[in-house]
Amino acid sequence: MPKQTVGVIERCHLPELEITDLHVRVDTGAKTSSLHVDNIQEFDKGKDLWVSFDIHPDYHHVDVIVRRQAKVKAIRTIKSSNATKENRYVIDTDIVMGTERWTIELTLTDRSGMTYLMLLGREAMIGRLVVDPELEYVLKPQSLS
Repeated sequence: MPKQTVGVIERCHLPELEITDLHVRVDTGAKTSSLHVDNIQEFDKGKDLWVSFDIHPDYHHVDVIVRRQAKVKAIRTIKSSNATKENRYVIDTDIVMGTERWTIELTLTDRSGMTYLMLLGREAMIGRLVVDPELEYVLKPQSLS
């Protein structure tokens, strides 16, 4: 399968979380992908651990908040770019970029100090994307209808 070329900033959809047209920072220096969320709360659904959380799906309108939930895949210690360690919830969710849809691991964290609400790390890109650091918004956003 040919790999899609992407720039350092792209748009994506997270259909299972009902989030569309999310601006994402593509970062080959980051191993894991992360999503900015607030107010994480654990709950049990059957024998599984789930979390509910708030997200601002449009970084131009931060007053818009939606509540979402996802099954927890794991809790991992992640070392951030400033070398601090943090325990984060890990979920699996589908991502749509350009013409492709696939499942990625996503850690949930506070990225409020960052420009973009989501960071796409290299584990999510392997075998699918090639990053051209000169470019931004290469992919045409696809409709999910």
